[in-house]
Amino acid sequence: MKKTETELTGVKEIARRANVSIGTVDRVIHNRKGVSENTKQKINSIIEELNFQPNKMASLLASRKMLNFAILIPAVSNETDYWSYPLNGIKQAAAEIKQFGVTVKYYFYDLDSKNSFNASADEMLNSEPHAILIAPSFVEESITLAKKIQELDLPLAFINSDLPNQQNLTYIGPELYQSGKLAAQLISLSIQKADKILTVNISTDLENDHHLLRKEQGFKKFFEDAKKPNQVLTLNINDTKLAYVEKSLVEVLSANPDIKAIFVTNSRVNIIAKILEKRRRDDILLIGYDFLKKNINYLISQQITFLICQRPKEQGYLGIMALYKHLFKISEVEKSVYMPIDIITKENYQFYNS
Repeated sequence: MKKTETELTGVKEIARRANVSIGTVDRVIHNRKGVSENTKQKINSIIEELNFQPNKMASLLASRKMLNFAILIPAVSNETDYWSYPLNGIKQAAAEIKQFGVTVKYYFYDLDSKNSFNASADEMLNSEPHAILIAPSFVEESITLAKKIQELDLPLAFINSDLPNQQNLTYIGPELYQSGKLAAQLISLSIQKADKILTVNISTDLENDHHLLRKEQGFKKFFEDAKKPNQVLTLNINDTKLAYVEKSLVEVLSANPDIKAIFVTNSRVNIIAKILEKRRRDDILLIGYDFLKKNINYLISQQITFLICQRPKEQGYLGIMALYKHLFKISEVEKSVYMPIDIITKENYQFYNS
């Protein structure tokens, strides 16, 4: 493919300053073999000095590398449509980079099943991908998978929740601890000193849902640091069925009539909202996560006061683009990219693009 006049002029100037041929500069720019380390360093130094930007798109089209990206995320379920948002972001990015020979293969798992996660992970690895994006949900199983990916020397991106001390390329998602602290601050502005607060974790495997616990830790730390007198209670619910959640919640509310605020650490806040609506408990401030249809409906009816959202569609999009930029050597990829923490209310939800 013919180079642009500006690019060719830049390459000529680099070659002149380095006292090498244009071909040698071209090999360094495209990271090809056949150039000594000293010459390579000299050329790269001149490139940096001139702030030279080669025509990346032309280079990618010329190289025509055929690459396969593999995605492992929870399946969209009747219980929550949260994962449709990262999936849409992933598909958008996949469509943009398809022209450069990148295909994206999708693997899904049941959010309530470790066996499903492991089976989909094995199937994904057997497809021999060049790069992998996962949304880790089960800590032990996800760490085992991350180590296998590391052994294969494949770039790995995490979205939605991070795994500490892994050799992943990047994490793109919420700063969980800070989002918990923000929820606590919102509640603290709306309750009295004698009011109790309830944090609710709804998960079939809470021990492995480290991202929920991290939010709860941030939530409690805010009240501790602010020396607020409010008692913060915790309710862990390991069955997501409505009847079980209702029974557990009603028992706690009956024993603690002075609970005036509830913080739900995930997108299942609509389950709590449904129960409170049924019980006519509009005296309780309710905060939870994620811009889902069910959640928005309860936000409109004011059963939910605030939703905390952290741009799941953008997480999926940026995750794919990070792998793309890394493999095609377009730019450096940040180790952690934290999403903004957005506060959604009845008044602004219609202007929010998740």
